[in-house]
Order: sequence, then C-alpha cells, then structure tokens
Amino acid sequence: MRTPKTTSEMTVRGSWKTLAAQLTRNTYALYLASRDSRVPWPAKIVAMLVVAYLLSPLDLIPDFIPVLGYHDDIVLVPLGIALAIRCIPADIWANCKERAADRLASDLPRSRAAMIVIAAVWAGVLVVLVVIGLRVFDDGAVSPSAPLTQPYR
Repeated sequence: MRTPKTTSEMTVRGSWKTLAAQLTRNTYALYLASRDSRVPWPAKIVAMLVVAYLLSPLDLIPDFIPVLGYHDDIVLVPLGIALAIRCIPADIWANCKERAADRLASDLPRSRAAMIVIAAVWAGVLVVLVVIGLRVFDDGAVSPSAPLTQPYR
C-alpha cells in the first residue's frame, strides 16, 4: 500500500508539471515565431531547428542508452530554446507566447487528420519492415552452409 504523498513530493511533481507546461508553451511559441513574417530569417532557422529536433524521433544519443540517452534532450533542447528566444525580438516573442498560451488553453479539438496521417505513416513503416524482415529471414534467402562470397575464378 502506498503512503500518502508528502508536501515535498507534491512540490517536486508540481514543479515538473510546470516545467513540462512551459516547455510545451515555448515550443509552440517557437513554432508560431518561425511562421511570423516579422521574425528575421536567422531566428526562424534556429527556431525551426529546435522545434524539429524536439519533435524528431531521432536523437544525437539514442534514448535507450542508459544514463546518456536523455541527457541530449535535457541539455540541448533548453539551450536551443534559449538561443532561439534570444534571436527573436522581445515584443514578437511576447506576442507568440501569448498566442501559444491562448491556443493551448482552449478546448478546441486537436487535428484528427494529422493523427490519422501520422498513424498511417507509422503503419506503413511497420509493414515495410515486416516485409523486409520476412524476405531476409526466409528459409531460402539465408543459408548457414552457403558461402558468403563467390570464389574467384
């Protein structure tokens, strides 16, 4: 049986939730800034790179590597966000943050079409991997007694 939560445990959990909410808001604000015509193009490039890295399934260090896997996310993403924020003029950044907060606070439905497209892409990737796996591991395709290379003639 789990003991009741202590005040410090609730404070830590609350601070993590606050940080996650700020990260979500700042990421969406960076996306909005990258599409704003008033933002200089170098700042747009930095913002797009940060958002793309954050949303990309590929990492510099894969997440399944113990201890090191999440360090690139913990270090690079906040540094990238801070760099992008410094590149964006303050009044534009404040406007983008306000628009992001309004959009994230609304109860509007999320894009179901985007969800379907993403699920279809992942299903397609899975089908391709299964087909490739079946061809590689087919009984006639790989034989333990067959030579790996043809002898020279």
